Amino acid sequence: MAASVWKRCVTSAVKVKCLSPSVLARRWLLSAAYTDTKVWEAREKDPHNLAVLATNMDLTYERNFPVSSLTVSRFVDNISSREEVDQAEYYLYKFRHSPNCWYLRDWTIHSWFRQCLKYGAREKALHTLKNKVQYGIFPDDFTFNLLIDSYIKDGDLKSACSVVEEVMLQEAFNLPSTQILSLYALSSYLATRPQLTVSEERALGASLLICGLTQDNTIGLSAQLLGNALLGKMEMLKGIHTVFKGMPLFWGHGYLDRALAVMERVAAASGDVKLSKDTLDHMNELLQELSSTSDSDSSGEESAGEEGKKEEAVDEDDQAEQAKLPQYVSRFKELSSQLESQGKVDSASFQALVTALAQENLATVEKPDLEQYERRVQAWESEKRQLIQREKEMREKAEQEKLERLAGKAAAQQA
Repeated sequence: MAASVWKRCVTSAVKVKCLSPSVLARRWLLSAAYTDTKVWEAREKDPHNLAVLATNMDLTYERNFPVSSLTVSRFVDNISSREEVDQAEYYLYKFRHSPNCWYLRDWTIHSWFRQCLKYGAREKALHTLKNKVQYGIFPDDFTFNLLIDSYIKDGDLKSACSVVEEVMLQEAFNLPSTQILSLYALSSYLATRPQLTVSEERALGASLLICGLTQDNTIGLSAQLLGNALLGKMEMLKGIHTVFKGMPLFWGHGYLDRALAVMERVAAASGDVKLSKDTLDHMNELLQELSSTSDSDSSGEESAGEEGKKEEAVDEDDQAEQAKLPQYVSRFKELSSQLESQGKVDSASFQALVTALAQENLATVEKPDLEQYERRVQAWESEKRQLIQREKEMREKAEQEKLERLAGKAAAQQA
C-alpha cells in the first residue's frame, strides 16, 4: 500500500543531463579530497599489539577496574584486518557498559568508522550506529557524511537512508553538505518506490521534515510538505502518540494541517519559491488513500473483536483530527488550484531538483568542511598527547610509590 504513495515520483521526473549514476558518483558526490585518508593517516603513530591490549583489558575488567578511553582508542587505531574489527566491536560494547562509559573519545568514534570502511565492515558501522546507546557511538557531521556517501556510491540507498535517520534523531543537519547528501539519499530512495513498513515510513517522513527545515527554498519546502504528509498519514491511521514516540518532533496534532500550511506559505510568498509537482501528487494520492480508508471503516462493521484490539488505541483528540480529513481534502484542492494559477508548481521532480542542487553546491560546501576537519584532527591529536603524557606521569608516580613502599619494607626488616 505504501508503494502507491511514490508511484508518481518516477513518472513526473524531468530528464537532466549527466544523471547516470556512474557519472554522478564521479562528478558530484563527495570528492576524492573529501574522502581521502591523507589527513587522518598523517597523525602521529602509536603502534600497539592488539593481543596485548586485549589481554590487559580482559584482566582489568575481571578485577572490576575501569579501562581507560586511551586503551580503547589504541585498540581501534591499530586494527589491521576484518577480523580485528569484530574484536573492536566487542571492546566498544564492554567499554560502554563500564564505569568509564562517558569518556569514549570523539576521535575513537571517527576512527571506528574509518576502520570499518577501510576493511569492508560497513555493516558493523551501521549496526553500532543503529544501536548507539549500547555502543556509545554518536558520530560528528563529517563522519556521517563519509558513511552516507559510501552507501550512495554503492547504490545502497536504503542503508544510506538508515544513516540519514540517525542524523535526524541526533538533529545533526548542521552542515550544508550533510543536508544535501541526506536529501539526495531520501529523494533517490523514494523514487525507487520501495515497499515501506510503518516504522520506515515514519522515519522517512521525520527525516524529510527535519532536513527540509534547513532549506528555505523549493527543495526544502517540498521536503517539508512530503514529510508532514507522511507523518499526517500515520497520525490519521495510528494516532499522534505513534508519530512522535522516540522522535524529535512537535508533540501536537495536525501534521496534515502543517502540510497544508506549507502550501499556503508558498502561495503567499512573493519570491520564485515553488513546490515540486510530484510532492503535490504524493499528497493528493495520500489524501485519497486516507479518504478511501475512512469510508471503508465507516461503512463496514467490525469483523472480529480481536482485530479491533490489535489496532493502536486512539484518544478523543485523535478522533477529532480524523474528523477533519474532509476539510483537509477540500483545502488541498483549493490550494493546488491556487498554486497552479500562480505558476508556483515546479514540473521538475523532487529527485531532479535535489540532484541539481547537489551538482551546483556540493563542491562549494566541501571546502569549509575540510578546513574544519583538519582543525578538529589537530585538536584531537593535542588532546591525545595530553592524555598520553598524563598516563606516563601517573605510571611514573605509581612506580615511585611502589619503590618507596619496597624501600620502607626493606628498612623495617633490617630494623
